[in-house]
Amino acid sequence: MRASDSIRHLKRKARLLSRRDGIALHAALDAVAAGEGFARWSLLAAKAPSAAAEIYARLRPGDLLLIGARPGQGKTLMALRLAVEAMARGRRSVVFTLEDTERDIAGRFAALGIEPGRFGGLFASDCSDAICADHIVGALDTAAPGTFAVVDYLQLLDQRRDKADLGTQIRTLKAFARRREVVMAVTAQIDRRYDPLRKRLPDIEDVRLPNPLDLALFDKACFLGGGGLRCRELN
Repeated sequence: MRASDSIRHLKRKARLLSRRDGIALHAALDAVAAGEGFARWSLLAAKAPSAAAEIYARLRPGDLLLIGARPGQGKTLMALRLAVEAMARGRRSVVFTLEDTERDIAGRFAALGIEPGRFGGLFASDCSDAICADHIVGALDTAAPGTFAVVDYLQLLDQRRDKADLGTQIRTLKAFARRREVVMAVTAQIDRRYDPLRKRLPDIEDVRLPNPLDLALFDKACFLGGGGLRCRELN
């Protein structure tokens, strides 16, 4: 049985528990996760190696991947899990974050049961306040094809008025990724108006965009929520 099949089995178990005990599905998912040794479902879902492995297998050199979810649903953990998949294949992984500190990143890897040092120097992180598309391109200027980069997260690239607008930055990253055959995963917030009671998982129209951005610049997208995962091709 693939691990993804096990995840589906656990989801069915949670739905049955929800109906039997009359509790919310998210509470049932957390209860099932606790039975598997995880503090909450998002940690179990993000740790599932098959989910990350299956997503990674669909990525191609030069791809720009969007990973969207509401807070606490595992988008950053999924991005890190993909970075681990890359390192396991001998590829360098770099995390650029305007949100986390080095300690935060270490804590996230610890939650996944991963010690990046075991990959022999293939991992690097950048928590600079100067992070923007030009900064990322400069940092990866000599990156080998197949390098995997995480940008955490989309909306924070849009906060500095002394930087290029978000559309220009994403076009810069896309052109660079294609030219250098680097894969980039960009995490993104989902608008608070998204209602999981009306729609089980968010989608591209639910991405929070304070300013206009053509999301078709991304090649692929993955959305997480309530223990579920949806991936789709955008181009």
